[in-house]
Amino acid sequence: MSTTATLTQTEAFPPLKNDLILRAARGQPTERVPVWLMRQAGRYLPEYGEFKLKHNVGFFDMVKTPSMACEITLQPLRRFNLDAAIIFSDILVIPQVLGMGVDVVEGKGVIFDFLLQTPDDLDKLHQDADVVRDLSYVMDAITMTRHALNGQCPLFGFSGAPWTLMKFMIDGGSHSPLPKARKWLVTYPDASRKLLQLLCEKVVDYLVAQVKAGAQILQVFESCAGELGPDHFAEFSLPYLKDIAYRTKEKLCETGFEPVPMVVFAKDAHFAIDDLSNSGYDVVSLDWTINPTHARRIAGKHVTLQGNLNPCLLYAKEGELKSAVKTMLQRFGTQRYIANLGHGVHKDVNPDNVETFVNAVHMFSEDINATS
Repeated sequence: MSTTATLTQTEAFPPLKNDLILRAARGQPTERVPVWLMRQAGRYLPEYGEFKLKHNVGFFDMVKTPSMACEITLQPLRRFNLDAAIIFSDILVIPQVLGMGVDVVEGKGVIFDFLLQTPDDLDKLHQDADVVRDLSYVMDAITMTRHALNGQCPLFGFSGAPWTLMKFMIDGGSHSPLPKARKWLVTYPDASRKLLQLLCEKVVDYLVAQVKAGAQILQVFESCAGELGPDHFAEFSLPYLKDIAYRTKEKLCETGFEPVPMVVFAKDAHFAIDDLSNSGYDVVSLDWTINPTHARRIAGKHVTLQGNLNPCLLYAKEGELKSAVKTMLQRFGTQRYIANLGHGVHKDVNPDNVETFVNAVHMFSEDINATS
């Protein structure tokens, strides 16, 4: 898609009615705390299951069909008063473009047709793959969804971060009986850097293309950050996260697009809050094991924080859930803050509890703002 064509499409997008999350990300005042959820579209919604059953399609069939990805993205927006949508996709579309067959099989999870075992296996990858061309279905879904939202709220684009993608490509998932990906970092450090740099370049191109297609805010998922520990995180994750933030914004400026706010989510990286707060991202997202007061003190006032309710609290009774939300807001404060879970929605959560969570964030934050 050419820059000229994309600019024309961007100019034609409906005006934004709710910019709360963009203001919060940029550190501008907000009358209430914006809220969205990781995995807010998906298996916990009965309409998602009905849609999948009706069309008799697999997970990646839905991801790769723009009209389906659009519909699934919109499902939670019809139920809940959310302040952002996130495009229905998956971080593993980049390994797919690089030539690795990946599927999601019911009851088995993620299945790869091959995994990287030695540096020689890097030659199997399509290193010259054009992610903008090969992932055009994601960009089409973003453009379609941006129009379908009709300005209701901003639309997130996203990508997995290089280390997390590398781990999946070697271990086959986020959990493995042996630390094969971490073993690579020690045994094959040069090959590891080569792979991470390749992934970094693809992620930058992918994120830039998503903004050109209509994404208004971006999140980078470093979902496996915590298992690296401080030293390996500083060597094999942080430099690439920084590069993604700076180069994405730089490339957007070079092509006449205003950079959008960027969020980094490095799960379990308690040791890296300071580094992440100075990594070029506008927002640092926190998992539920991090104390909000501690995080705010370390991060300072120059970045926005996002998070971090324990996802299991969505199983709680209404009163307990509301109390937890109120406490979370009091700890984070209501400015430079985006409410979210500390990870994704679990598949057996009652959607009514999601509604309670979203409404409680809005209600309590408005009350706090009115009395402060």
